[in-house]
Amino acid sequence: MAIPDIPNAHALAVLLLTVLALFLFTREKIALESSSLFVLVALVVGFELFPFNSERSEIRAADFFSGFGHEALVAVCALMVAGQALVRTGALEPVGRRLGRFWKKAPAIALLATLVIGALLSAFMNNTPIVVLMLPLLIGAAIRSKSSTSGILLPMGLATLIGGMGTTIGTSTNLLVVSVAADMGMERFQMFDFVLPVVIAGTLALIYLWLIAPRIIPERQPPMMNVSHRIYNTQLTIPQGHPLLGHHLSELIHKAGPELHVQRILRGNNLYIAPLPDVQIHAGDNLLVSDTVDRLQDFKALLGVEMQTEPDAQDALPADDLQLAEVAITLGSSLHGMRLGEVRLKEKYGLEILALHSASDRLPCKTPGLHERKLQASDILLVQGRADDISRLKTSAELLVLDSTTDLPRTRKAPLALLIMVVIVALPAFGILPIAASALLGALVLIATHCLQWRDAINALSTQVILIIVASLALGSALMKTGGADWLAQVFLAITFGAPAWLVLSSLMLLMAIMTNIVSNNAAAVIGTPIAISIAMELGLPLEPFVLAVLFGANLSFVTPMAYKTNLLVMTAGGYKFNDFVKVGIPLTVLMWATLSLILSVSYRL
Repeated sequence: MAIPDIPNAHALAVLLLTVLALFLFTREKIALESSSLFVLVALVVGFELFPFNSERSEIRAADFFSGFGHEALVAVCALMVAGQALVRTGALEPVGRRLGRFWKKAPAIALLATLVIGALLSAFMNNTPIVVLMLPLLIGAAIRSKSSTSGILLPMGLATLIGGMGTTIGTSTNLLVVSVAADMGMERFQMFDFVLPVVIAGTLALIYLWLIAPRIIPERQPPMMNVSHRIYNTQLTIPQGHPLLGHHLSELIHKAGPELHVQRILRGNNLYIAPLPDVQIHAGDNLLVSDTVDRLQDFKALLGVEMQTEPDAQDALPADDLQLAEVAITLGSSLHGMRLGEVRLKEKYGLEILALHSASDRLPCKTPGLHERKLQASDILLVQGRADDISRLKTSAELLVLDSTTDLPRTRKAPLALLIMVVIVALPAFGILPIAASALLGALVLIATHCLQWRDAINALSTQVILIIVASLALGSALMKTGGADWLAQVFLAITFGAPAWLVLSSLMLLMAIMTNIVSNNAAAVIGTPIAISIAMELGLPLEPFVLAVLFGANLSFVTPMAYKTNLLVMTAGGYKFNDFVKVGIPLTVLMWATLSLILSVSYRL
């Protein structure tokens, strides 16, 4: 078969732009947003100046803007907003604490369990909600165990893609291939007809993601891990009715974890008790402890106690819509030299002092209760209050508000946020609503029930994700409508003409793997399925292995972040670069491609 002629000028231009786009996406010195915007502008301006019309299709420059309303973009953005609600309400913090302890004790086993569970769940439900649920859990666990997320989030996301290959309902790609093949006269695949090849290849892939991938991923800093590492001193106050009243201090430390180090106990106003393991806990006891802000917050939640700097603090602030802020004492401040217990920030600004970072590091052992501590220049107070009150403090000259203000979780809304997320996952899992509609509905309900403020929802969106999705969809549409994708298919048929059946099958799967990382998995599936059936009929061979080659190849969306929407979610949450997907994805794709090609060739005796 002869090599097809060079395609029309528009198709050739789009093919060249595709190559240029992939080159730009791999340049870390060029922002991904800039590269994506360049691709979009090049398509819009190019087709506006040089319109494309053919018998089969017509392209208008405005068509390339349709990606801004595409179902994939809507789904990803809505899921990012819903995921932010889980973080904002602290709904997953209890699970994150337990997971963090497990991760600290056995990180290798924890990673393997994460990969296996993610893959298994993805075989029976859309992997996007699974990734959305697991991302904040894993980041929270990494923060608490002081481990890196770089070797966790990306392997987890890729493991869900592998699991989704195993059943007819695992991904929309599988459903498309099965439906198109059935429409063309092939017997419809049943749910588990091709699970065995995926289990064999997937097992090897999970081992790679477990043992090798974490070692080749550069260290990245997720946006939500930018937490303060200052050591603060505070008092954990035991309330009336606490379940550990009358128990020994050792039992309380066991419940909080070995990281809790009690320096001494203040009982009443003047009694200081050494923190011996057999000291009994009384109501109103103040445990003087020192640690980072996130660790102190963990102790507070695990023990069910209050964090404060005064032994008898009253009138706690309302729990909703509070922020944490770090404020520094300056040399000219009226608070310099004042005892901490005499500072009246709550009366003047509506702010509650939770902890003190001493300019001289930890407090000496002879220091009495924190309320007796005289403030010095460069001491830092950890305060909580409403955003308006913190903003009002910034305009005063008394204190310097540092750039580390964070929102406190709306814990009262946590059960509701978690329930809404379960519904978001369940509706597409049972085929009631597509994931885009489900996630959009969930985002609306989360905002309407005040689990999330509009400010938080807007901050959850990523310009980088939005632009790369729109640019990728525009590029894929241009390839298909100009005939560029068809030309690639014809070149493939010409190159493999007369080759052994096993080589044709393997080459077809590799072509689909390349296309799915450039165009989209669904586009690759729609283009490839008719080609596969035509090849099989021309060779006089069974249709099933060639259709499965398309199905498997179109699912190998590992090499680029825009290949699948969960890749984009993982990239945003983990702070990954384009090249991180290339480094991990290419070996994984080669491993899966070679293994699945061998299994199909042997199984069908090609």
